[in-house]
Amino acid sequence: MKSRAEPMSTRKKILVICPHPENVAPGQRLKYEQYFSHWRENGYDIDVSPFFSNRMQSILYIKGRIPEKMYWVAWGYLRRLFTAFTLKRYDLVYVFLWVTPFGYPLYERIYAALNPNLVYDIDDAIFIKAKSLVNRSMDFLRGMNKPFYLMRTAKHVIACTPYLTDTARLYNKKVTDISSTINTETYQPVNHYNNEHKLVLGWSGSHSTSPFLYLLTEVLNEVQKLMPFKLLVMGEADFKMEGIEDLEAIPWTPEGEVPTLQRFDIGLYPLPLDSDWVLGKSGLKALQYMAVGVPVVATAIGANYRIMEHGKSGMLVKTKEEWVAAIITLAQNPALRKQMGLEGCKNVEANYSIHANAPAYLSILNEVSKSAH
Repeated sequence: MKSRAEPMSTRKKILVICPHPENVAPGQRLKYEQYFSHWRENGYDIDVSPFFSNRMQSILYIKGRIPEKMYWVAWGYLRRLFTAFTLKRYDLVYVFLWVTPFGYPLYERIYAALNPNLVYDIDDAIFIKAKSLVNRSMDFLRGMNKPFYLMRTAKHVIACTPYLTDTARLYNKKVTDISSTINTETYQPVNHYNNEHKLVLGWSGSHSTSPFLYLLTEVLNEVQKLMPFKLLVMGEADFKMEGIEDLEAIPWTPEGEVPTLQRFDIGLYPLPLDSDWVLGKSGLKALQYMAVGVPVVATAIGANYRIMEHGKSGMLVKTKEEWVAAIITLAQNPALRKQMGLEGCKNVEANYSIHANAPAYLSILNEVSKSAH
């Protein structure tokens, strides 16, 4: 990615409208945020305006504290109102998911009216109410019609799965499918692929997605009867699973993310099979595992079919029996783990790396920002 020196007079300004502060949420960190340096090198100045304050972010997934959360939501709306008065200063407004989190798309309409040079980035099927397993307390934050308005109105839509891309194309002809992507300069395979230690089955996520890991409670208890292992969970430090004897749960930190992933011998990516909502998931966890050369066992659904080939760059399973068999097969075959892990790593580098996808992002920015002049 070569930079081009740009005179200050020709530089363009982007305002990024997003839910979370920078370098916090995986959906932002491993999607557009990691391209900021490339955008700056190619003539763009970037301002970022998150809806949630750092304080709100710190309590977002803690039960209770409703009055404080209401205060910070109100603060977010007020901030969005003040930001509206600055929109005409920018060559392009880049909206990730929504402008405000719930209700009628009023702010989305205001923002589009004040600056029509809008790029809409959607990496989640937020227009489908999540069922049963996904942080139901956050349903109140879902403005279900906002994505459809933004898809219709945007000069360009960026989606990240076949399902989201197909949906967006019902509303807009200018749609580009760009998956969540990985910085392959920092994600490197280090696994020795041997069985000289207790194998580590790993999962990475957050409080909002950790319920998915409980889908494997019976599976992992069955595996434990057949072989010893450590379950390593990153993202929820107080995570516990009934019956699992050796479980290490640690919080996510920016500096600890890659070294922790590199400790995995087998990566787990369970998703429910009974929800259309998961069709909006890009397979980000699996891509992270694959990027560090870790073989993945994943639920056979949605984008997982696209990012891995069963038996070659991953194991796609559905039933309890298939989960157990896949884990045991990989555990007992270090050579297969190496073959599959390195094949996954090669796939990420070729198709899901920053290097592979930076030109697509830049082309969209250039196209939309040109219409500002």
